[in-house]
Amino acid sequence: MSEQPAPSPTPGSAPAAAVGTAAGDRPSASPLPAEIAAALKRDGAGLVAAIVQQHDTDEVLMLGWMDDEALSRTMTTGRVTFYSRSRQEYWRKGDTSGHVQWVKSVALDCDGDALLVRVDQVGAACHTGTRTCFDGRGLDVVTGTAE
Repeated sequence: MSEQPAPSPTPGSAPAAAVGTAAGDRPSASPLPAEIAAALKRDGAGLVAAIVQQHDTDEVLMLGWMDDEALSRTMTTGRVTFYSRSRQEYWRKGDTSGHVQWVKSVALDCDGDALLVRVDQVGAACHTGTRTCFDGRGLDVVTGTAE
């Protein structure tokens, strides 16, 4: 990715979501309100998928990953923060590219295992420079119809 990380937690500290005892458990040191932390169903790494959508056109822009700290930063700063699975650090969309995602709303799905982050996207959402991470990447499929 071309984005640079957002400020990391205190050196030597684990991401907030890594503090829990098992996937889906509420971490003991979560920065989130208790009812939100309890509703999240995290994967084995303490992460939840975050689908990012343009607020006024409904374009699906990208998918990122958040732990409790990244979600808290997203909810309280007005900018989207993700947790990089490969680099194991936080990164805020647009810090180096200028392609900022301004938060408009965040919703948790019915199962608690995915987030929908509606944003006002400035510039390209994809690190490749395309508007969305799905532009030009369609697969050939058999389409169905409602009968």
